[in-house]
Amino acid sequence: MISFLVGTIEEKFENYLVLDVNGVGYELIISNNTLVALPNINETTKVLTYLHVKEDGVSLYGFATPEEKQVFMKLITVSGVGPKMAISVLSGMKLSDLVVAITREDISILSKVKGLGKKTAERICLELKDKITTTGLDNNLFNYKDNIDSFVNENALNDAVDTLINLGVNKNDAYRLARANAGDGAMAEEIILKVLKQLGR
Repeated sequence: MISFLVGTIEEKFENYLVLDVNGVGYELIISNNTLVALPNINETTKVLTYLHVKEDGVSLYGFATPEEKQVFMKLITVSGVGPKMAISVLSGMKLSDLVVAITREDISILSKVKGLGKKTAERICLELKDKITTTGLDNNLFNYKDNIDSFVNENALNDAVDTLINLGVNKNDAYRLARANAGDGAMAEEIILKVLKQLGR
């Protein structure tokens, strides 16, 4: 079992990175959250890992933080959620938002993740709502849950996500970035402009 790797980042892409460990290049499947959290190419870093072995091959998954790996390990215990789906879920929103969505059984938010249907979202909530808070995550994630949606205009957020997707933004990125810019009751136009600016458009 490979618990972690320490090496130099050789390449970074949207869904995976290549880590040079003493001259051996390890390809790791990662989420958008890990992609953003890791340092730049040619810098040294430690990446937590999960090795998935199946009949048609072996896959290595990477995580920038213990918290993300813990949630990943919980997700793959859910019926119908494999490692790739779990990474997709983690890519769909900030980790704190994901934890809150599960504990609140917010199916509508989870269903916005690319490739995640309503039934699977319901199973995730049903099976993890009482388990997710026992994973040893930073308490800040849970202290934040009482206020996470206080100043978010959900209609504006949904409109902004739909518009961004129509403009060619990846569904997961559209939701994650829109959510990050939806504070203080921001209207759809404000959210869209902020996201486009971040994307350099």
